[in-house]
Amino acid sequence: MPADHSDESSVDKSGGRVRGMFAEIAPRYDLVNRILSGGIDVWWRYVTVNRAPPPAAGAVLDVCTGTGDLALAYARKAGPSVRVVGSDFCRPMLDRGVEKSRRASLPVEWVEADAMALPFPAEAFDVVTVAFGLRNIADTTKGLSEMARVCRPGGKLAILEFSLPRNFAIRGFYLWYFRNVLPRLGNAVARNSSDAYTYLNQSVEQFPSGAALATLVKQAGFDRVDVVPLTFGIATLYVATRGA
Repeated sequence: MPADHSDESSVDKSGGRVRGMFAEIAPRYDLVNRILSGGIDVWWRYVTVNRAPPPAAGAVLDVCTGTGDLALAYARKAGPSVRVVGSDFCRPMLDRGVEKSRRASLPVEWVEADAMALPFPAEAFDVVTVAFGLRNIADTTKGLSEMARVCRPGGKLAILEFSLPRNFAIRGFYLWYFRNVLPRLGNAVARNSSDAYTYLNQSVEQFPSGAALATLVKQAGFDRVDVVPLTFGIATLYVATRGA
């Protein structure tokens, strides 16, 4: 059975450890994602952009953007009056995003920033997103509070995060793959010494999901949280509205 969601203490999410781990796997991060997900992560981002679309005019912030796939997806859909910003505290990951946006000629602003201390004014963004990065923030509550601070009243928060299937049979097979195949394959392809993909499965199993995460989102100042399981619950999309 998965670890108790109430206890995240056994996973080291200190800033130095997480930053160093992602810096090491940055060169092969996108390749490993495509292999391990079979490309389904592209569809998950498509759903996210359509469930929490960019405004006609305004600004979108993708927190913990990594190599910028979600920020770039928003830039493709957004009109010329929309500012798209991707922030992350790992410079080597951001550098991949910069290169990808240059090749695709997509206007994204890349900002090196800690999700727990975002360098943006209050109520600066119409849509705030985070894909597969919320569980990596050392203090989940602080990260959500910062996202609430920079989101305008009535604006949207979209969280795309890994989760565990609820169906017993699917969950059993998935946990076997998640614990035995994914870490070995991911660590081998990414050629890292920090066991980044062992951390992945441990962090997912110990992170709150479903109603538990929706409660944390509401406590941060958002309401009307829609919880949308994707691909048998392997991932979940949460879309919330910023309260007044």
